[in-house]
Amino acid sequence: MTEPLALVLYEKLLPGSQVVNRLHDLKYRVETVSEATRLVECAQQSGPMIVVVDLESTRDNVCAEIARLKQNSATKHLPIIAFSNEKSTGLQVAAKEAGVTLVVSDTAILSHLPQFLEHALQLD
Repeated sequence: MTEPLALVLYEKLLPGSQVVNRLHDLKYRVETVSEATRLVECAQQSGPMIVVVDLESTRDNVCAEIARLKQNSATKHLPIIAFSNEKSTGLQVAAKEAGVTLVVSDTAILSHLPQFLEHALQLD
């Protein structure tokens, strides 16, 4: 059986690379994206099972790109787990409005990633 693919968007090395390593430990194949503006294109090309994004970026409006992903007919079905600093409540609210499945803190994502994946991947 093929390992599921996770698409991970991050700019900051920590915790981004730690999330990638944790996904590998959980038997996911991982494709990384460093520019939010490439999120939709990469999701269309790679066909991930789940998308994990760091909301904090110095270059791009990540929430706007999440909204584009959710508005695209080929990618709107993808569950998205977003993470950010606990103090970034504005980003967390914007992410929920953009269509994120689950928003978590950057400290919690590593400890509870298996549970977050299970929750995000549950079929309604």
